[in-house]
Amino acid sequence: MHEKAHVLNILESAKEAIKKEDVILLKELSNQTVHTASTIQDTDSILIAIIIYSLSKIIERKHQYDEKLCRDFCKFSIIELDKAMKSLKQDDERGFNSSLERIMNSVNKFSSDFKRNVQDVLNKARINKASKIYEHGISMEQTANLLGISQYELAGYVGLREDRTAPLMKTESASERIKLAMRFFG
Repeated sequence: MHEKAHVLNILESAKEAIKKEDVILLKELSNQTVHTASTIQDTDSILIAIIIYSLSKIIERKHQYDEKLCRDFCKFSIIELDKAMKSLKQDDERGFNSSLERIMNSVNKFSSDFKRNVQDVLNKARINKASKIYEHGISMEQTANLLGISQYELAGYVGLREDRTAPLMKTESASERIKLAMRFFG
């Protein structure tokens, strides 16, 4: 585990954001973690980013799911984040990883509908975070391997995102820019 103090700060902030149901802060924390994960290619940081992002999505969509199950999942996640932080402070990497894995695997304890929804959120979070890591310049193959997804899944998601942003990145011809300036300035 790299940057122990930073990870502890992220996890503590995530706990508080979960309690307050602050979806925006959770997404920001996840993105901070992705940046760290991209620079040092640390699988633990990647897992943290996925968990935090998934929790933001579950809280955000709690009205679509069973709200009580969402609260139970969040409470369980907070308990495991506490355990993960305690393990990290004691330099117990095995305990730290176990706590993170318990969060990921806890979905299996819930009803089939909630389980299916949360597993879908976790999988989409994994692909979303992979695309963010890829944007940081890590190769598609390496990114897919780090996150345990196929290059095909990652390429499909990255392609969809590029399609949506392509019109924003289009450069107008010189004559079109002149026409626009003439309309703007009269």
